[in-house]
Amino acid sequence: MTATPAPDQPESQGGNLVTVLIALGANALIAVAKTVAALLSGSASMVAEAAHSWADTGNEGLLLVAERRSARRADDTHPLGYGREAYVWAMVAAFGLFTAGSILSITHGISELSAEGEGGDYLLSYAVLAVAFVLEGTSFAQAVRQTRASAARLDMRPMRFILDTSQTTLRAVFFEDLAALLGILLAAGGLALHEITDNAIYDAIGSILVGVLLGVVAILLIVRNGQFLVGQTVSPEIRRRALDVLKADPEVDRVTFLHMEYVGPSRVFVIAAVDLVDDATESVMQGRLQAVEDRLQANPFVERAVLSLAAPGEAALD
Repeated sequence: MTATPAPDQPESQGGNLVTVLIALGANALIAVAKTVAALLSGSASMVAEAAHSWADTGNEGLLLVAERRSARRADDTHPLGYGREAYVWAMVAAFGLFTAGSILSITHGISELSAEGEGGDYLLSYAVLAVAFVLEGTSFAQAVRQTRASAARLDMRPMRFILDTSQTTLRAVFFEDLAALLGILLAAGGLALHEITDNAIYDAIGSILVGVLLGVVAILLIVRNGQFLVGQTVSPEIRRRALDVLKADPEVDRVTFLHMEYVGPSRVFVIAAVDLVDDATESVMQGRLQAVEDRLQANPFVERAVLSLAAPGEAALD
């Protein structure tokens, strides 16, 4: 039996760990450098960027927890595994980005709108932002490579893949790194305008814009994790492929019901009602039905499959 094509192959989880570790190392170095620059320059934009990087560093740590805890095997108390823990920890990380990154940056920026004075050591701030851009770019490049490779396997556009994928840690790193790069440009623009005009309001506006950017990213991640926690079904394309696999099974005559719901990154719970090809005694039919379930569960994408016999007269799925 042909394996059900997955929207994000389980083997990509190892790549997720590498992606998160690279992001964690880069953000930790950047956070220290930005904090030093913020203290020496007094720049509101640099304070916002420092808060952003510390929030990202904490988030990557939470994403590592998500990867580890969600990989635990199913047991008697969790027959569908612990995969949904990934979305719990990723949501906690997104809330952290919203509070420690977005709200702090906006609040600090607003408080600095009426500030006056020199912007401090501009050269140091520019140097730190330049180094941060390179490090963030390296982390983002890793996330983009993994996204493109996974999207290509499924013949999907990378942006659609990263929005749809059940791999929540990959999505978080991708958007956090993208926000970091855009935030650096906003901070640099605020610093430059402050230096040119000698008006601190531009620096404060830069801080506010960085906060708004982080807020948008955080809300996106919170919404997507929430959707997976409450029961996200697979895409119509994936459902169609799974239906074709079931219909191609030599034991299956028709399929009258099919439900596929994510129970973790690249893990689904399959419920289906099928009609078998020949009539037989109940015990024989049950054994054949179990064999179809076993073939489905041999696919690493399927956490568990539960099949039942279709009711007489029920219409077949097209």
